[in-house]
Amino acid sequence: MKIFYHLTVILLLFCFSLNAQQRNTSMDTMVVTSGQVTIKGSPVKYKATAGKQPVWDDQGKIIAGLYYTYYERSDVKNRSKRPLFFSFNGGPGAASVWMHLGYTGPYKLKLDDEGYPIQPYGVEENPNSILDVADIVYIEPVNTGFSRPVDSMSDEEIAKTFFGVNADIKYLAEWINTFVTRKNRWESPKYLIGESYGTPRVSGLSLELQNRHWMYLNGVILVSPTDLGMERGTAIEPANLIPYYAAAAWFHKKLPADLQSKDLTDVLIEVEDYTANKLIPIMAKGGFLSNAVKRKTAGELSRYIGLSEKVIMEHDLRVPKAFFWKDLLRDEGFTIGRLDSRYLGIDKMNAGDRPDYSPEMKSWEHSFTPAINYYFKNYLNYNTDLRYFIGGQARPWDRTNNNTGENLRQAMAQNPYLHVMVQAGYYDGATDYYNSKYNLWQMDTSGKLRNRMSWKGYRSGHMMYLRSEDIITSNEDIREFIKTSIPKENQPAEYIRK
Repeated sequence: MKIFYHLTVILLLFCFSLNAQQRNTSMDTMVVTSGQVTIKGSPVKYKATAGKQPVWDDQGKIIAGLYYTYYERSDVKNRSKRPLFFSFNGGPGAASVWMHLGYTGPYKLKLDDEGYPIQPYGVEENPNSILDVADIVYIEPVNTGFSRPVDSMSDEEIAKTFFGVNADIKYLAEWINTFVTRKNRWESPKYLIGESYGTPRVSGLSLELQNRHWMYLNGVILVSPTDLGMERGTAIEPANLIPYYAAAAWFHKKLPADLQSKDLTDVLIEVEDYTANKLIPIMAKGGFLSNAVKRKTAGELSRYIGLSEKVIMEHDLRVPKAFFWKDLLRDEGFTIGRLDSRYLGIDKMNAGDRPDYSPEMKSWEHSFTPAINYYFKNYLNYNTDLRYFIGGQARPWDRTNNNTGENLRQAMAQNPYLHVMVQAGYYDGATDYYNSKYNLWQMDTSGKLRNRMSWKGYRSGHMMYLRSEDIITSNEDIREFIKTSIPKENQPAEYIRK
């Protein structure tokens, strides 16, 4: 009996070990399904490919498998003129679910008109998807979604190979090269779209794809961009937050009556002018600012951002974002959201200098997670025992040598076809809208590229596409961007002297 017992235990342990290995062994697979959705009133038939494509090291050894979802309109005969989008989210460590089921894909999460989740959870057709005009690939970097490194890699090897600004760009460019070759899409106009940390990712990829893979793009879209490695400085960084603070205060009706009676964009024009032409020079004086000017400035800021002159003085005119989220509605017992300041949170105590949690993130997580898992299994027929990482382990992240803003400028300078569009929500406190404008102003100080740069603002937050009015407008902006960035037939890629 003892021998039988030991054999049974060994067999069970072997089976458990085998099952654990089998969860992460398929690095090159795909499942193909077909579907049809109605976009802008017309039926669009498509083929969806869900699967994994390997990442190889320099010796040709598989080191990871990246999960992707690829949508192709199925009634297109000539794909040489059909735009191809590569879509990334950020984090780092965020899955592509957000833009996949929130923005551009053929199906979207069920939400109310302002973007708040509703039950029962589920998905519905996205009548604003860009699939009518472009094919789309949603890519999950390592340790997001179903993407995983091979089990044999140590934590140190994984971090060195995948978790860093430039490591991330390097392996993803290789992956895109392989994908384009496999799918025979070299002739197609190509675009990158990235959200949040996805914006330095696609900015860096634009130059990496050109210089190392000879793959030239037509467009890069930056959704809620980060600083792209461009320094702000101790004066400009706090000053540039004021327009966002003003937007959030306006939304929550915390501004004086004369400002509150104006439309949001009219208020922001005034605040932006104040920030650029008056506040930044004041901030530059730092500790050498006179008390009289400091008090006067605190009064002006109080008028624009809805906080008291007293707390602004206590922060030497430099109000941290976390404190703003905590203090704006403190007297009402609420905090406001980080990624979308329209959302309200409830803290244990009104006291303190930062919120207990981000209410918008918790709202989104509890609605997107069940929807994406249901969608993959029931719509794309993708079955796996791997857990879908909405937010995966991608730390420590090496942020050294982040020159992605300059990378994008170089890519534009080298490629006369390349256009850039920024999309930003006025109520985004994580990657605020005014700094996204500042990125464009500072990226090319010569001004020679600005006719190929555009900026679009929306009355929502970080994921501006969750609001019903904004998902219509933002997808239309992408359609117009495609038209603008595809050259006329036989138009050469050259600069012409005037």
